[in-house]
Amino acid sequence: MSLPSAVHELEFSHGSTYGPEEAAAIAAVLADSAPSCGPRVKEFEVAFAAYCGAGFGLAVTSATAGLDLALASAGVGPGDEVITTPITWVSSANAAAKLGAKVVFADVDPHTLNLDPASVAALITPRTKVILPVHLYGQCCDMDALSALARPRGILLIDDCAHTAGAEYKGRKTGSLADISVFSFHQQKNMVTLGEGGMITTNDPALFQSMLGLRSLCCRSYDPKGKYLAFDDTHPPMGKRYWHLDFDDLGGNFRMTEVQAAVGLVQLRKLDAMNQRRIEIAGMYSCRLSRLRGFRPLAVSPWGKHVFHIFGVLIEDSFPLDKEEFMWRMYAEHRIKVWSHYMPVHLTTAYRKRGHGPGECPVAESLFERYVSLPIHPRLTQEGIDYLCSTIEALAS
Repeated sequence: MSLPSAVHELEFSHGSTYGPEEAAAIAAVLADSAPSCGPRVKEFEVAFAAYCGAGFGLAVTSATAGLDLALASAGVGPGDEVITTPITWVSSANAAAKLGAKVVFADVDPHTLNLDPASVAALITPRTKVILPVHLYGQCCDMDALSALARPRGILLIDDCAHTAGAEYKGRKTGSLADISVFSFHQQKNMVTLGEGGMITTNDPALFQSMLGLRSLCCRSYDPKGKYLAFDDTHPPMGKRYWHLDFDDLGGNFRMTEVQAAVGLVQLRKLDAMNQRRIEIAGMYSCRLSRLRGFRPLAVSPWGKHVFHIFGVLIEDSFPLDKEEFMWRMYAEHRIKVWSHYMPVHLTTAYRKRGHGPGECPVAESLFERYVSLPIHPRLTQEGIDYLCSTIEALAS
């Protein structure tokens, strides 16, 4: 069977795109001997926080690291409970579990797969420390409803924004909707920083200072008389006076490099245009595929801007193929890589070992048998879009 020239676009199903601007930014950092966390990182943090409408930004090695820092700075520990969604990358839950907290999985909305506030409300106890929504696939959860549950009870909201750089909720960008927000710049995301990377945003100066310390081994600078001067993420300034370092807690090294930040600054300038292309592609997918019997694109909530990190669909019983057969034939016969984002976390081996299992989140468990993610990224051409849609239309018939 002859495959179209654009098929390679559909074998790599997600991610951003690089160009000569990123290459020039990398070359400039190499000319400076490619340092670690320095002025470009700070510039990236300030620019990204401003883009989101947040007071502070903190660049980190990954969203996983960002979630770890966020939960630690929130004071989560043994005896606490953290409510989150089962349909997410496992890092969302792991950040709480690694600190000894109990992870409580709330169920999801059957139309969007986002966290269901009604399910969250039923699970809140006096031990609930954090509600951790995940803005899934590129659109926001119902943050007004979640805030109404959290704020009066003194529960922190920490939102996982790994899929939603540039997304909006009622006119406000993600990164400004919760006490702490965590973004991913992994190679599959809407904007990327050379394979890995992440950003934390917050408006709380105390939380920011705590996360800043934990990011870099809780290292502080002191003068010769022991007077505290400042956190220092890299090296203390050396002048005529001697400075020394101390470590006031057990932190880690989660610093972003200068070369990643340089690329991140370029990607941030491109983000709105790349997201607009995703929205256009999603519109073409929806127009053609929503006509098919038993093949239903996930709903788009009316309250915000969906940036389509992932284009999700539900395969109903009336579709000729079940999920597994559809995924297999799409790739084996047509070289189109479709995914299942994600296995419900409470059904994974790691969480079954911790007492979780079937029956906890019946909506999520039922939908797992039906949801599929189609390739979407700004590199897709019209030929690639037509090939994907025509392939699914043929399978549907």
